[in-house]
Formats: sequence, structure tokens, C-alpha cells
Amino acid sequence: MEIKNFILDIDGVFTTGQFLYTANGKFAKVFGAHDNDGIKLIRKYLNIHTITADKRGFEITKKRIHNDMKLKFDIIPEKERLSWLKENFDLSKSVYMGDGIYDAEIFKHVAYSIAPNSAFYKAKEEANFVTRSNAGEGAVAEACLHIIDKFFELPDKIKKN
Repeated sequence: MEIKNFILDIDGVFTTGQFLYTANGKFAKVFGAHDNDGIKLIRKYLNIHTITADKRGFEITKKRIHNDMKLKFDIIPEKERLSWLKENFDLSKSVYMGDGIYDAEIFKHVAYSIAPNSAFYKAKEEANFVTRSNAGEGAVAEACLHIIDKFFELPDKIKKN
């Protein structure tokens, strides 16, 4: 199976899925420390793209995902994701990682699907692989290592790093 794209939902995959609020609104998200290391290992082998539906947390997401990790991302409402993905990617050559109700449906249309351990139960039921790690606690890094082992013939030195 040829894989060219790794598409990831942001909230509930890179983050714990929690939105921290005060009376003034959303002020923080919890991102995992190890996930960028996993992305660094596979970014030269795959087109990596991230998506979110969280317009209110745009600046938080932009800071971590775009500015710090240098990943492309788009704001796509959950109900529009599948049609948007079909228009923008060859899903037969795509791995998708998500955690929610709508992601479970997307899993049926991609070459390979991954859910973090903390995902909604429907996503975990439909996923090809469920990480041992929870979202925001290394699930993306674990998924990257799994993708390397499953789809790429890389030197052992890279696999061990």
C-alpha cells in the first residue's frame, strides 16, 4: 500500500481535547511534548496536514501547529470534513488520525486510520490502529513510529531514535 499523506485532527489528537476557559473565554489547550519529535521523523516521507474545527482557539492552534511545528492546517467544520478531504487528498493514499464521532466515518474512506487511546469509542471501533498513548500524551509520536514500521523500509537507526 502506497501512503503519501498523513492527515491529523488537532483537538483530541495533538491535544488532550480539553479547552480551558475563564469567564473571558478559551485561553489554553494542552499539547503533548513528544508529538513534534514523531512528526520530525516522518515529515520528509509524507505530506503532513492538520485540520481543526475550533475557530475560537485559532490563535492557540496557530501558535503551536503552524508557528512552532511548521505544519499546514485548515479550519474545517466536522460535518464538512469528509467532503473536504475527498476534494483535497487522494484518500486511498492517506492515513488519517482522529478522535471523534465524525472521524469514525472518515476512517471508512481512507487507506489507514489511527485513533488515540482516549478517542471516542466509535472512533476506536473503526480505527485500523489505536495507540496505547492518550491524546496530548504522545499519541501522535506513537502513531508516527507505527506508520514508519508499517509502511516504510527505513534504516534501523531511524526506527530506534
